[in-house]
Amino acid sequence: MSTTIDSNVASRVNQGGPGARDASQSAELRNNFMTLLITQLQNQDPLKPMDNHEMTSQLAQINTVSGIEQLNETLAGITDQMNAGQTLQATGLIGKGVLVPGNRVLLEQGEEGEVHTTPFGIELEQSAENVRVTISNASGQVINRYDIGPVQAGVESFTWDGMNSEGEAAVSGAYEVRVEATSGDKTVKATTLNYAVVGGVTPPDENGGVRLDLGAVYGQVGLGEVKQIL
Repeated sequence: MSTTIDSNVASRVNQGGPGARDASQSAELRNNFMTLLITQLQNQDPLKPMDNHEMTSQLAQINTVSGIEQLNETLAGITDQMNAGQTLQATGLIGKGVLVPGNRVLLEQGEEGEVHTTPFGIELEQSAENVRVTISNASGQVINRYDIGPVQAGVESFTWDGMNSEGEAAVSGAYEVRVEATSGDKTVKATTLNYAVVGGVTPPDENGGVRLDLGAVYGQVGLGEVKQIL
């Protein structure tokens, strides 16, 4: 629920080792090993047959290579399924508003003087006895300050009423939100969140996960950066 504040208130498995070989390399290795083993058996000295321990050791090595290859294929399949699930989840956010790390709030005045502002959010690592919110314009001038009292740990959303410290509506534009959270004489770590609308989804590639397109102003963010859906 949004609260209005106003003047009153993945490394790869075994990378570089046997598991990094592709399927064709592993198949070629197995074929060469079996050819060599059969040749050894055919040409061994009957009086000094091949040692069982040595043969078992060689078989174990080739089985280890095959097992790692199969494990990598299984992990790749699981990764593909997870990526597909993330993409499907992310597409459900298209057209919805989200809170992501940032410190912008937008204000727009309507034709009849009504004021509309975008929500913003606060994420606290632990509960705070008091949270102070400062609204500044693009020049750094403080427009208003609010002491909003205690706020619980986690994410909570707020809406600025759009008024300056003199009780007048601020002009349309982008403003900066700064948050200070305290408990007694100790500072509580706080992260400011701004509102954006998801316009599209970029499927995951080999370098990362699903990314959300938030438009030209906010760019793209990872799905894990979404702190709240509004």
